Amino acid sequence: MAAAAARGAMRAVRVFEFGGPEVLRLQADVPIPAPKDTQVLIKVHACGVNPVETYIRSGNYARIPALPYTPGSDVAGVIESVGEGVTAFKKGDRVFTSATLSGGYADYAVAEAHTVFPLSDKLNFSQGAAIAIPYFTAYRALFLKGHAKAGESVLIHGASGGVGIAACQIARAYGLKVLGTAGTEEGMNIVLRNGAHQVFNHREANYLDKIKEYTKMQGVNIIVEMLSNVNLAADLHLLSHAGRVMIVGCRGPIEINPRDTMNKESSIIGVGRFLETEEERRECAKAVLDGMESGWLKPVVGPEYPLQEVAKAHEDIIHSSGARGKMVLLP
Repeated sequence: MAAAAARGAMRAVRVFEFGGPEVLRLQADVPIPAPKDTQVLIKVHACGVNPVETYIRSGNYARIPALPYTPGSDVAGVIESVGEGVTAFKKGDRVFTSATLSGGYADYAVAEAHTVFPLSDKLNFSQGAAIAIPYFTAYRALFLKGHAKAGESVLIHGASGGVGIAACQIARAYGLKVLGTAGTEEGMNIVLRNGAHQVFNHREANYLDKIKEYTKMQGVNIIVEMLSNVNLAADLHLLSHAGRVMIVGCRGPIEINPRDTMNKESSIIGVGRFLETEEERRECAKAVLDGMESGWLKPVVGPEYPLQEVAKAHEDIIHSSGARGKMVLLP
């Protein structure tokens, strides 16, 4: 790689057509991008893998990039160089990003400086790659869109993956009563270790009844929903009066009875990270950096894959038997 870098080339995953995981092609001769005025070039040490990247790759998403492109937005690494207008960072700084311009599944990535943040020495690069999408999404769902308040109850439906763990940690830190679900023993233990007061196995036939019993039939104020195409109809029966379901993940359609929202005057609210305003992004970033400082933000890294196994990573994030932390690529 050093020889390639010396001649201005790097490895990067390129997508030339939309389709299954097999369209992800690792190329060794991709030019290293140059940062413009307000941008930085980052030597990528780790890049998060998110379900949304599989939807985009398949062409099955509201916002799809022009082909060819390199996937990946949340990288962690070291600043290699900065544009002339950048004063906040210098070569050698450890950082993480909430977005990249050139794509994160690569040896190097360019990002706008305002989407780059200092990475605490308490965290390694894999953890750094597990911050932006999970924690910004969880914070947006809970507070910016869900208007969660201390003392309310929240059910994280699918709590053992990247966003789920982030939601558990944030909700607990902000004084909510936190319930979580997972599909494996390992996943359930991860959820309990990361802020949940109680965990339920969503593969058990009667787990919804157990949640209702636990809330003394009062229901929960907020549900953060990772698989709404499976769970939304049931979620409406788990809510308290004026409860709200935050739709974070969805893999297809589902039939619901709108009457179930009338009975409790409940709300179904979609959460889309790409719609965040500059002000919202700053609020999320402040919460996340505060969390790093105070020590409650501790990303849990799950499976790690070398760049050449990117297709397997995309296969596994959708089809594995149960999430356990944040999936990360290591260039």
